[in-house]
Amino acid sequence: MSCEPDTGTDFLSALFETQRMLRQLADKKARHLGMTRAQWAVLAKVERNEGQKQTELADAMEMAPISLTRLIDRLCDSGLIERRSDDADRRIKRLYLTATARPLMAKLGVLRGDLMQVAFAGVSEADMNQLVDHLETIKDNIRAALNPTAAKTKERAYEQVSG
Repeated sequence: MSCEPDTGTDFLSALFETQRMLRQLADKKARHLGMTRAQWAVLAKVERNEGQKQTELADAMEMAPISLTRLIDRLCDSGLIERRSDDADRRIKRLYLTATARPLMAKLGVLRGDLMQVAFAGVSEADMNQLVDHLETIKDNIRAALNPTAAKTKERAYEQVSG
C-alpha cells in the first residue's frame, strides 16, 4: 500500500496525539490509586509474566535497567512486588506480585476497562477489532524493518509449517 504524504503525516500525528492523551488519562486514573502510570505498567507486565528476570522486564518495557530498578524498589517497599532468587543462579532476581498486589490489580483492571470505554466510545466492536488488527500489522512491519534478519527467519519458519 502506498500512502500519500499527507495521509501518512495525518496518521502519525493522530497516533502520537492519541498516545499522548491516553497516557495523560492513564496518569490521572492511576493517581486515584496512589500510583504512577509507570508503576501500573510494571505491575501489569509482572502479572502477565510472573517469575521473569528484572533484565527481561527492562527489555520488554524498553527501559534502562537503573530506571526500572528504582521503580521496582518503590514497588517492593510498598509491598506489591517481591524479588526472589533464581533456583539455578542466586545472582538472578525474579519478580513476583505479592498477595497485597492482587486486589490492586483488580482495581487497575477496572481502570483499564474504563480507559478502553472512553477511548472506544462511538466505535463499534468490529471497527475496534479491525483497528487492532491493522495496528498489529503496522507493528509487525516496523519490527521487521528494525530487525530484518528476524523477519526472514520468521518467514522461513512459516513457510516450513505451511509448505
